[in-house]
Amino acid sequence: MENSILEVTDLIKQYKQSDNVVTAVNRVSLKMKDGEFVAIMGTSGSGKSTLLHLCAGLLTPNSGSIRIRGNELTQMSPDQLAKFRGQYVGFIFQKHNLIAQLTALENITVPAMMMKKPDYSYEHSLKKLVETLKIKDRLHHLPEELSGGQQQRVAIARALINRPQILFADEPTGNLDRKNADEVLELLLATQKEFNQTLLMVTHDPKIAARADRILYMENGILSTKAP
Repeated sequence: MENSILEVTDLIKQYKQSDNVVTAVNRVSLKMKDGEFVAIMGTSGSGKSTLLHLCAGLLTPNSGSIRIRGNELTQMSPDQLAKFRGQYVGFIFQKHNLIAQLTALENITVPAMMMKKPDYSYEHSLKKLVETLKIKDRLHHLPEELSGGQQQRVAIARALINRPQILFADEPTGNLDRKNADEVLELLLATQKEFNQTLLMVTHDPKIAARADRILYMENGILSTKAP
């Protein structure tokens, strides 16, 4: 695939449960090109969130290859991987994973402070993100002082603040009502278009998946182009 940003080959991830071995991801291969939006659908427990975490370098596979921009994630040390992810990768967690002791503003700007990209000023992105996500008046609140939807908006801003080349999103609108979900989706699609950003999203929402360039389906750890 030309201009490929993500290349996953024969990925396997297994877990041991009691005396059984569960194969959460079973020989999955996937390629994505620059600026593409791919949605992954499937039932709970099908392995789609595990696959997303593997592709983003948050989990280590038992075997297989994960390349972003030609860089093999499975061969990196923890420090190398952390630096690489800060440079190229954004991740929106299903349950936001905010740092409880930090304000919303501090949570959002942590990635920018850690990376300090020499050719990038985050202030403009910060202003645009907090206005679009409607959290401007909540920036100095702690996560526990925010609603679930507001916490998720903060998490989305954190994932986008460094303008990652590839964004992984695990049910990013799962905690939002229909109106807010539609607004967040429009923000993600606008960002994707503006920066030619690649987006891999796990979703249960057919309306969101319908906006993707491709829909893939996960069942029993196997990725397919056909719905089960």
